[in-house]
Amino acid sequence: MRALVCVTGCIAAYKACEIVRLLQKSDVDVKVCMTEHATHFVGPTTFRALTHHKVAVGLFDDPEDPIHHISLAQWADIVLVAPATANILAKMAHGIADDLMSTTLLATRAPILIAPAMNAGMWDAAATQDNVRILEQRGVHMVQPDAGYLACGEVAAGRLAEPSRIAQAALDLLRGDLDLSGEHILITAGGTREPIDPVRYIGNRSSGKMGVALADQAARSGATVTLVLGPSTAPIPHSVNVIHVETAEQMRTAACEAFDGCTVAICAAAVADYTPRNPADHKLKKSVEHLDCIELVETRDILAELSASKEDRVVIGFAAETNDVVAYATRKLATKGCDAIVANDVSRPDSGFGSDTDQAWWVGTSGAEELPCLEKTELARIILQRAFDLRHARHAGVSHEA
Repeated sequence: MRALVCVTGCIAAYKACEIVRLLQKSDVDVKVCMTEHATHFVGPTTFRALTHHKVAVGLFDDPEDPIHHISLAQWADIVLVAPATANILAKMAHGIADDLMSTTLLATRAPILIAPAMNAGMWDAAATQDNVRILEQRGVHMVQPDAGYLACGEVAAGRLAEPSRIAQAALDLLRGDLDLSGEHILITAGGTREPIDPVRYIGNRSSGKMGVALADQAARSGATVTLVLGPSTAPIPHSVNVIHVETAEQMRTAACEAFDGCTVAICAAAVADYTPRNPADHKLKKSVEHLDCIELVETRDILAELSASKEDRVVIGFAAETNDVVAYATRKLATKGCDAIVANDVSRPDSGFGSDTDQAWWVGTSGAEELPCLEKTELARIILQRAFDLRHARHAGVSHEA
């Protein structure tokens, strides 16, 4: 989970240090963006020491990142403006982008949470209240200011909310409405590489994006996550215990060991069905003779093995197909003994290996349900919700059809 904390020029800017620390205690990676005025209240060095990241202030202050406002906007899972002055509220409400912070706020697609702090007169001003209404109508989240002693000497509304309340609101947004606190999830992801010799291998086109999206969403929702990851091009999420593997047998060993302490397993990896029986210890030369000597044997079935020992745990499998998707997935569900299969047609350009979207079917004991084409992050949330619906129903002793 990654939070960009935006600090504006307000006497309460020092409280942002505590907000940063509270987020970090919940395993959130934090970067800080400051307005030029904010640096007069707290120095960037303080935040750099707390976060171990460069502190962003000016549009052109990082020569290594010439489009800094875009990279910051894309990096963040949430943008938190605390304290938020009347000036930044006005800029946000009217789309003004004249410095690094305001351009980043305009560019980001992440949820935005603001915590206003200002003089009571400024907070009560009609212009400020109009701007607040505009932002709320656009879906910007807000932690209302408290009433209390203000720097100007007044006792009134406008005081920055307590850092603990602001940090909790940010964590709630990061985790969403799916609370997996106390759960331990095993996820397999990526492809496998079965060695022919020290140079060549049998592999597939899996990018690992779907499994990594599942791990990321589960961690954001409060779960402890063990990700058994084969070769993958997807960025590794924060707050996830990653076990790197290459071969199908390595993945099987790691998954079976991790499964002991888990409540749910989701097998999203594209595991090789076959592996060379006797990989060569030297590079094989190009010849028919060498080709004939590559004998393949079946790999052991990770999904079936986990399903056979699941007891009251939930196991979800994946099926990547190019034709007869539902029929093959239904057969796989029956033969593997898992609770459900997520099936997708990898021949489609919007659902193939490496795509950012997926059009899938949820195949359970009551049949198959076609899901719309979704971003993999959104599909991950649906899969996790359904997996834990199954788990909760099982623990409640309720007959539940997937």
